Amino acid sequence: MRNIALPVLLAASVGLVSCGSAPEEPIEQIIVSEPGGAAAGVKQAAATAPAADDLVSQGKAAFAVCAACHSIEAGAAAGPGPNLNGVIGRKAGTAEGFGFTDAMKASGVTWTEAELDSFMTDPAAKVAGTSMTAGAVNDPEARKAITAYLASLTQ
Repeated sequence: MRNIALPVLLAASVGLVSCGSAPEEPIEQIIVSEPGGAAAGVKQAAATAPAADDLVSQGKAAFAVCAACHSIEAGAAAGPGPNLNGVIGRKAGTAEGFGFTDAMKASGVTWTEAELDSFMTDPAAKVAGTSMTAGAVNDPEARKAITAYLASLTQ
């Protein structure tokens, strides 16, 4: 009996000593959210916010050429062109303090980013009879940036 008791006693001692003595490894957790849920929205916003800010900054720089004729400060007087503050959503030919052509007043255009892009591409083709005979912006990326900048002034 003595020969059997010693190995059993040793095995029990080893079992008790090792029980709980080593710290457990952390458990990896995977969190799954529904498609389009909050997690996806946060990731999407984080991914697009810097790009939008960069585009507005680029538009502000590109607008420097336009500033020769257009003011952008709220309430500022018009120059050779109308004040463009708040232009997004405005009906063409209605900005205060500027003498628009009859063609612009009758155009039926309400300025959106797409309409501004089209107008800046070729003002005379967009609104035949406009007084904006110069100022076409040939670079589509510059037009996109300028419209983003003008849209930022509307909010």
